[in-house]
Order: sequence, then structure tokens, then C-alpha cells
Amino acid sequence: MTDLLHTLPNFPTKLYTHLIPSLEKNLITTSDLLTLEPLEIARRAQLPLLDVRRLTRHVLASLQSQLGVVNGSELLREYEDQPNTRHPSPLRQNGPAITNKWSATSTLDPILDAAFHGGIPTGFITEVIGESGAGKTQFLLSLLLTTQLSAPYGLSRPTVYISTEHPLPTPRLTQILHTHPYLSSLQPQQKPSLSRIFSIQTPDLESQDHILTYQIPVLLARHNIGLMVIDSVAANYRAEKNSTSASGAALGLRSAQLMRLGQQLRHLAREHDCAIVVSNQVADRFAPASPLQPQARQIGSSPPQSSPSSRGSSQGMQSLNAAIMPAPPPSVPTLHEQRPSIYPPLTLDHQQNFFTGWSSGPPSTQPDPSHTHNANLKTPALGLVWTNQLSCRIALIKERNMGNSRGGETVAEGTRELRARLWRRYMKVVFCSWGPCTRVDDKGLEFEIWSGGVRGIKME
Repeated sequence: MTDLLHTLPNFPTKLYTHLIPSLEKNLITTSDLLTLEPLEIARRAQLPLLDVRRLTRHVLASLQSQLGVVNGSELLREYEDQPNTRHPSPLRQNGPAITNKWSATSTLDPILDAAFHGGIPTGFITEVIGESGAGKTQFLLSLLLTTQLSAPYGLSRPTVYISTEHPLPTPRLTQILHTHPYLSSLQPQQKPSLSRIFSIQTPDLESQDHILTYQIPVLLARHNIGLMVIDSVAANYRAEKNSTSASGAALGLRSAQLMRLGQQLRHLAREHDCAIVVSNQVADRFAPASPLQPQARQIGSSPPQSSPSSRGSSQGMQSLNAAIMPAPPPSVPTLHEQRPSIYPPLTLDHQQNFFTGWSSGPPSTQPDPSHTHNANLKTPALGLVWTNQLSCRIALIKERNMGNSRGGETVAEGTRELRARLWRRYMKVVFCSWGPCTRVDDKGLEFEIWSGGVRGIKME
């Protein structure tokens, strides 16, 4: 019962002073009062059944009244001496009120906004994943500026940039402000400012936990922050990895830390109605070869030798099989050309195709050299525990350009500039709480990084 006042701070415990000591002695919590039968609780604590039943009903009525599920005044009238007492409800809005108050920050690109179903909304945790050079930081920097715009593009609120690896790249922000056609055309009083971006560095996990617990709530409330960016969320966890971090106890502690971090961020997003966007790193994932794929012979090894009699018998069997069974037509795939699924549906190898952003797909013995999406498999850092804390995951996929394409990026080489698309980048919504996501077998929307930020490429 030590957690009763944490769950219900206004609960009148003075009415049950004769019950609470026995309940605490027998380690009966508030969850036990709500889930166990009153008879079982009375037997464990050796208390009168009618008193325990009255306490459990009172706790349930107080909880329903605090959450705003039902009108608690009628339920609490028989338990409390003051029936007109109204408890503050943390559930301030219902479903229609939340949907009508939808607010999001735009990317200033209609193609990207359409892919995100209107932009990056407030009250949710959105994660941007991708390998190095995929464009994660470039996408986050654009959001730091657009959030300061007035509606319908932004929230007219300042932003926070929490860095775990490098300081805030102010030269790049200045370049976006002066290059983007819409931002450069605004009046000085309407234009986003670098002075409205609060920058914080967290070099280790201890400082990150202290800042998110004590300093960030005060900053969000005092300055009405509309967007908080963490770049990147996995850096400090990876830096603290050592030889003993693979043990069961260490993994359990790490899972508890990630769950606590997700709980903190969700509470900040809901309490202050701000958008929280984090970037995350990825690791290589190796898909096993097909069981039907013939084993490759090692380089330098000679083929297996056979006796003359065995060679004669094998040649005779091959001739006999060729005479009895004709060759299959070209339209029918042979055994090694088929693409069967080697993962059972309930295994992690099959399920991770739906939440990592990189789909391994069925294996093939003859892969297409121009298609590198399945050959370059990645897995987001921090595992499945952290994935369950997110509301949306956006994957940025970088592939080497195998063909000719129109100019996009500007690459400097010596004294001249070559306009060449060395890389092609794709953006896909892996999962999302407020709209549909990209198909698993689809690479998503192609985008490019330019001097004005990030923009989508219209498919011709």
C-alpha cells in the first residue's frame, strides 16, 4: 500500500487507518486491490472481508473519477463525507477533442508532408533511423527551423536540440535559412532565428539522464518548446558498452533504462504538447543464405575426385535422366531459381521486416546487381525494447546509384564541381500511429539533400 498515494494522491487514507498497516505488512499493493478478489486479500492480511471490499470499491471509484472515465461524484458519495469534492483529472481531453486539436510541424515540402500525413505531430515520439550519411541530421535541422514558423507550416514555438555526439551545426542552419526559397523570402520578424534554438550536449549517459529528468521539464514549461530533438539516442548507450554488458543482468538493466527513457519522453510529449524527434543509428544485419542454394566451393580447392567406375555410372544415370525427363520450359523456374520463404512467420527474422525498415525478402540464388536494398540490410540500434516505446519510425535508406540520373547533389572535385548523383536516398514510414505506413517491399519515397535542406523527388 506504499504506492497508494503515488497512484491516487487525493485518496482519503484516514478512513482506512485500521487496514493500511496490515496491508503494508503483507506487501499488498494498489494493483493487488484492483486485480485480486477481496476474499483473498482478507485472508492474506487477516482483515474483515466487508472492510476490505469497501476499500477496493473506494479505490476503483477514485481511480475512475480521476481518469474521467465515468462521473465519479455518484460513486464517491457513499464513501466520502464530502460528496461535492472534485478531483483534478489528468485525462483532460477525450478522443474528438484530441483529433480536433491536431497540430504538426511541416517539412516545407509537399511531397514529404504527404508521406508523413501532414507533418510531424506533437504529442508523439518519432524516430529517424539510417546509416551514416543517409540524411538524418539534415532532416532534423530542417524541423528545427520550420517549427518556429507560424501556422500552417509551424507551431510558432522555439525548439531544443540535444546532441550526444557533435555540437549544433549552426553554419548549416544559416545556409538553409539563406538558401530555401520560402525561408529566405520571409520578413525578418517572421523568419526563424538561431537564437530560438536551445542547444544542449550530453556527453555521457549519466548527464543525459540528469538533464532529461530535471532540466528539460523546466525548459519546456518555461519557454513553451514545440520540438525537442535528440541526435542521437543510441550514442551514449553504445559508448557505455563493455565486456560485461552482454550478461543477462546487464541486458535486463539496459532494458529497464530504455523503458524509463521512453516513459520520460512520452510524458514530456503529452504534458507539454510538443513533438519529440530522435535519431537512431543502425547496425548491419546478415541474412542467412537459402537452404536450397548450392554451397559455394572454396577458392583454391580442387573438385572432389571419383573412381572411374563411379564416373561411368554417374554419366550413365545422367544420360538416363535426360532421356526420361525432358528439360523444363524457360517459363518454368528450376529448383534453384525459386524464391521460397525460409523464415517461419512467428520468428524474429520474419517479424523484423515489419519494424526495422529493411526487408530481407525471400532469398535468391541470382541477385540483381543493380538492386542493393536487400543486400544492404540494417537493424536499428537499441533493439525491440526501444522500438516498443515509439509512435512512428522513419527509415532513411541510402543506396549507391547504379545508373544515370538527373543532377541533384553538388560534389566538389578540385577546382570544379561535378553535378552527379553518387547516392540515391529513400524515405519510408516503417510504422506510424496516425496514418498508414509504407509497404514492406517498397523502398519508399526518393528524396535528396540540397543546400536548402531536404526535399522529395517527384516520380516521373
